[in-house]
Amino acid sequence: MAEKLPPKERMKIPRQGMPEQDAHERAHNFTEVNLGLEVAAAEHEAQRCLTCSDPKCVGGCPVGVQIREFVDLVVAGDYLQAAAKIREDNVLPAVTGRVCPQENQCEGACVLGKRFTSLAIGNLERFVADYERQAGQVGLPERAPLTGKKVAIVGSGPAGLSCAGDLVQRGHDVTVFEALHEIGGVLVYGIPEFRLPKDIVREEVDNMRKMGVDFQTNVVVGKTVTIDELMQEEGYDAVFIATGAGLPRFLNIPGEHYGGVYSANEFLTRVNLMKAYDPDEYDSPIYDCRGKNVAVVGGGNTAMDAVRSALRLGAGNAYIIYRRSREEMPARAEEVHHAEQEGVQFMNLHNPVEFLGNDDGYLTAVRLIKMELGEPDESGRRRPVEIPGSEFEMPLDAVIIAVGTGANPLVQSTTPDMATNQRGYIVADEETMRTTKRGVFAGGDIVSGAATVILAMGAGRKAAASVHQFLTTGEW
Repeated sequence: MAEKLPPKERMKIPRQGMPEQDAHERAHNFTEVNLGLEVAAAEHEAQRCLTCSDPKCVGGCPVGVQIREFVDLVVAGDYLQAAAKIREDNVLPAVTGRVCPQENQCEGACVLGKRFTSLAIGNLERFVADYERQAGQVGLPERAPLTGKKVAIVGSGPAGLSCAGDLVQRGHDVTVFEALHEIGGVLVYGIPEFRLPKDIVREEVDNMRKMGVDFQTNVVVGKTVTIDELMQEEGYDAVFIATGAGLPRFLNIPGEHYGGVYSANEFLTRVNLMKAYDPDEYDSPIYDCRGKNVAVVGGGNTAMDAVRSALRLGAGNAYIIYRRSREEMPARAEEVHHAEQEGVQFMNLHNPVEFLGNDDGYLTAVRLIKMELGEPDESGRRRPVEIPGSEFEMPLDAVIIAVGTGANPLVQSTTPDMATNQRGYIVADEETMRTTKRGVFAGGDIVSGAATVILAMGAGRKAAASVHQFLTTGEW
């Protein structure tokens, strides 16, 4: 058991770096980029925590992980108990330790960051989650006595899984319905193997099965069964809708019909869920990127995932085309940095106005226009403005559109007494996640629009608390 150092000594310890695969090697494989902290590095990093009496980091965590307590357990060398402490609030620690934007949340609130670098909370979370997984001793939370109440959860992404984990702990009978053939939602179809290995997602899902959650795949709620049928015929006492925002958005410019033009959703689903990254074992149809010019339009995390995947599929040139500057990019700084290291070429302050193709119907080029930044828009970022007369053509073999998503209308269209807003998202109370239909709750991207994994999980936890109250009191 390590002894906690005095505060002045802790502040002298530098933040421990995350070991990574060599950039030149990883640009050609789908093996995980970040390799995880060794025990000594984790212990040094944990010592940096100032053990604040009012830990701001907890307030910065959307699911409320008790960060100070779990870090203290790392200092004490009790890594299994540290992982169990996280699981009290977060059913997916090995996932969030990898994909959470900690720099904007828990680490962004860390008081160390005011004078030094913030505590590497995400790296420590990953360390203890991986430790317990490798030890085969996962500390699952205890389950309360069974209540006899049944809850249906529609969608097995982060919001659905988080809600399911909390509700099953409270003793409710929870069934998660997933439209695809594998559980995980965006965790399996959207995030590449090199950022989040799918075996880790499967193991976390298996842990939830051990907790008592029932998973049903290939069930398209709205087609296979409706919300009303779940409640009236299948006997569910409450439903939580967590279908995400998976409807692709396009640019609505000429030439988007050409072969070789993908939405990021389709491209990443083919690469990840359908395993196009492993052509020796799987025959997923996907554009042959080898030696070709491939561009991704967008500047978020999805754009980085897509362009880095294209590079690994053999693209000769992999570009990011983004209409704002580097400073306005919404992607995590780490993802942009990794993309640059791997050889991705950034064309900031450019925007497509037309895609060009040949007589066979395939993409051959993009017509771009240069942009400059004007006054801030409603997002607070400076608005990109076209520079007249700056258009030019660039040869291109494939393009992936990653400019956001919308709400898939299937569940809403078959649940007419549940209100939606003008953009098709489900209307739900921000705190209770209640919809306008009694017994039906909704949260995550299908309510808020596209956001992060951890924000969706936070919505799932809010919904679980509200569902539990409804099932306990009957009040609406």
